Amino acid sequence: MAQIDTLPPLREVIRQHELMAKKSLGQNFLLDLNLTAKIARAGGALEGVNVVEIGPGPGGLTRALLACGARHVVAVERDERCLAALAEIAAHYPGRLTVHAGDALAADWPSLIAGLQGPVRIAANLPYNIATPLLIGWLKTEPWPPWFQSMTLMFQKEVAERIVATEEDDAYGRLGVLAGWRTEAEIVFDVPPSAFVPAPKVTSSVVHLRPRQAPLPCTPGGLERVTQAAFGQRRKMLRQSLKSLGGDLPAALEAAGLRPDMRAEEVPVAGFVALANSLG
Repeated sequence: MAQIDTLPPLREVIRQHELMAKKSLGQNFLLDLNLTAKIARAGGALEGVNVVEIGPGPGGLTRALLACGARHVVAVERDERCLAALAEIAAHYPGRLTVHAGDALAADWPSLIAGLQGPVRIAANLPYNIATPLLIGWLKTEPWPPWFQSMTLMFQKEVAERIVATEEDDAYGRLGVLAGWRTEAEIVFDVPPSAFVPAPKVTSSVVHLRPRQAPLPCTPGGLERVTQAAFGQRRKMLRQSLKSLGGDLPAALEAAGLRPDMRAEEVPVAGFVALANSLG
């Protein structure tokens, strides 16, 4: 396996810093630097681009992003055991890596990227236990278009399929509506369990999301409220599942161009947006 830089192999880094992956932190480390380089490049050329990375761990993707030409990487890492290994990467790429010790779910993103020159992307092998909440938070960013140019993220394959699903897919649900409303999302490639240490029980997928510059007008809160009610009782018809929302439901459905006997899984993103707007 070709090396992407002159730093030690990741297995050696993990052994030296005693970085056994913690299940409580949702950690599964990627040790193949060729694979991390493939992930780094999945969002396009990196020259002149700043990247926000979450959960870098021993730094496999961090090294790939920097080796592939990222202008600056801002990494958020909750596990203090990893900070020494990341400091070694920062020393190898002087002035190009900033590490913030803390919880990504509580991060103030505008503050973290303040002062960066050039476009900002998000790239991460996300810790499984916070992957979906992080994505939803980014999808609900205000104002929109957001502070990031794109997101290239690793999820469990099942979650990835929900993100890219449309009303024609079995995996379609609230996440697919929110992602489809504000972004164009696609699964770029799958990653087998054997690529990780420890190996998870499931296949993973890398998803690339590009923000829509002019998504249909709607508030994230209104869309979430409607989809939560509709998919919360997905086997029921809309006239039943949406009763809890109050208001003149028959009129709202008609205004949105939806039949009362439709079920949530039949309603396209544009239909949910129109319904959220008509319900106010």
